[in-house]
Amino acid sequence: MTAARIEPPGPERRPELDALRTLVVVGLVFFHSALVFDTRDDYYVKNAETTDVTMIIAGLGVVWAMPALFLIAGLGSWHSLRRRGSGGFAVERLLRLGVPLAFATLTIVPVPQWLRLRADPGYHESYLRFLPRFFDVRPDPADFPFVVRGEHFETGHLWFVVLLLAFSLLLAPLVRLLPRDRGRRIGDRLAAVAQRRGAVLLPAVPLAAISALLGLEEAYAGWSRWAYLLFFLCGFVLAADERFREAMRRDAPPAAGLGLVLLLVGMPGFLVAGDAPGSDPFTDMTALAIGARTLYGAAGWCCVVAILGLLDRRRRPATVVAPSAVQPPAGRGRRLYGYLAAAVLPIYILHQPILVAVAYGVVGWSAPIAVKYVVIVAVALALTVVAYDLLVRRTRVTRFLFGMRG
Repeated sequence: MTAARIEPPGPERRPELDALRTLVVVGLVFFHSALVFDTRDDYYVKNAETTDVTMIIAGLGVVWAMPALFLIAGLGSWHSLRRRGSGGFAVERLLRLGVPLAFATLTIVPVPQWLRLRADPGYHESYLRFLPRFFDVRPDPADFPFVVRGEHFETGHLWFVVLLLAFSLLLAPLVRLLPRDRGRRIGDRLAAVAQRRGAVLLPAVPLAAISALLGLEEAYAGWSRWAYLLFFLCGFVLAADERFREAMRRDAPPAAGLGLVLLLVGMPGFLVAGDAPGSDPFTDMTALAIGARTLYGAAGWCCVVAILGLLDRRRRPATVVAPSAVQPPAGRGRRLYGYLAAAVLPIYILHQPILVAVAYGVVGWSAPIAVKYVVIVAVALALTVVAYDLLVRRTRVTRFLFGMRG
């Protein structure tokens, strides 16, 4: 029997997952604004004065933020596959992710690359004249799932959407081919193992190995794309049995302590390994760089378990469910809750072109870094929310183009 024949139970909404997604996406405005002032990052727009402080602070967020999004997406994929079956799930993912990916790539994704060129006083090409050069691409299947490449072309901040769509389309046929009974047996065995104290932290081992041996990809928020795949698959597995959720709640405190220790030990290794001229701790195969990446990969899993488990400890046990599975909870904050939960993907898509445009104007000011940073964050965030509210959510066509339901 395939996944298409499985009847889902009625799951309970987990609003903390929506809240975490919203926190991460809004946090990206703060994170990307900091890159304008970062000494090491080659962001689209750079301030004349830079600092290393931003990299250290950002490191405390990148270790868990995007991994948490992929794990939450995996949780949702399990429930979506149960409701829709493999074929329906694939179609839904193409509509919810593929359509906004294509639309945004054709319209707003080129903006940051054009503004990067406009930072050169000698460059005067208009945006419309730049677009054909942006879309001058060639196939590059070796970089899967980023299968096209060009001198100026990029998926930009939508790399997350590309990976999530690819992972989902890979998952659908695999689930269809896996017999239902065999999948249940595998899940039951894993859930039984998770009942042992500390066993839910075991995925830290393969994540540490991937990070150490395959390296980290700076363009994708400091993680290997294959580490993100593992977070996604772990989320899919964790959704299958209540015992996984109970294990995460139980082991959240030790996971938080272990994650903090791993970060405190590993972060200095990154800084030291990156100090040598020409060195790159994300990819170098020196003992120091490999050790730092190993601790980073393990810390990432511990942090995600700690965050999800601690958020869940204040709630009564319930069936694990991802955002958008059922109607939001009733109460005073229902309207705001629904507004923010629906806005996550559109705000993610809109924020970076708007932020880069704001930063392009602000970096020329004669003002301290702190002042410029606050202005960029405040204006970019306000304009992003306004653009979502006025240009996206009010018509059925624009909602469809940005991956919103209804």
